[in-house]
Amino acid sequence: MAGTLYLCATPIGNLGDMTTRVVETLKAVDLIAAEDTRNSIKLLNHFEIHTPMTAYHEFNKVDKARELVAKLLVGMNVALITDAGTPAISDPGEVLVQQCQEAGVTVTSLPGAAACITALTLSGLSTRRFCFEGFLPTEKADKKERRELLRELSQESRTMILYEAPHHLKATLKDLFEALGDRRITLCRELTKKFETILPTTLSAALSLYEQEEPRGEYVLVIEGKSREEKRLEEQASYETLSIEEHVARYEAQGHDHKEAMKLAAKDRGVTKREIYAYLHGDN
Repeated sequence: MAGTLYLCATPIGNLGDMTTRVVETLKAVDLIAAEDTRNSIKLLNHFEIHTPMTAYHEFNKVDKARELVAKLLVGMNVALITDAGTPAISDPGEVLVQQCQEAGVTVTSLPGAAACITALTLSGLSTRRFCFEGFLPTEKADKKERRELLRELSQESRTMILYEAPHHLKATLKDLFEALGDRRITLCRELTKKFETILPTTLSAALSLYEQEEPRGEYVLVIEGKSREEKRLEEQASYETLSIEEHVARYEAQGHDHKEAMKLAAKDRGVTKREIYAYLHGDN
């Protein structure tokens, strides 16, 4: 009978956020897979957990996942922990979860701290709809992919959540300002720790701030999405560059029949369908 993989959330700073259920599970399983065993041993020692550990991280995630699945299939119970927060969120744990599902191994999640959700609730921005992007690709690693993601984010209407390291923060703020314009942003650092800082501001003000001081600590950036009104105005401006023929043809290319395409174009341009018809068919 196969064992179970337990995804165990660990504190993102404050040890008081460790749940009783996670402590009991980490004591009971046969093996703990940890992102950095040198870091995790401090946490385990604090809670007097003596379960054996093995390293599972970005650089061995595929091969090690196969090894762990093999152990699970013969009945071992395994807990997965990350350095901080919830496994599989911007984390190699997603590979292990996928392999477990493919092998028919039961996976369960023990919820707890997650930096992205903690920051969102503190941001003062809309929490009804949001998207999480994790870390953007660095320019050095993949400049083209970074530009493409920033272009997509420039049209995003939901609140956006990003992670960023202090040594990349200035470049990321600059790129966000250039791609998105001057949006509202809340910068969260050292979440749940003694020097937790929550800074609601704007992208331009944040850029000015970090011209004067060096960023410190790991950051979560929560950024305002593009408003529907802003999107509507941009779309309307783009229609003004189209001829009426081009405007109608665009809707026809999307699968609308001629009558519906004229109706939609008329609505975009703030005129009646009769006026569009008259122009296209020379009915004066």
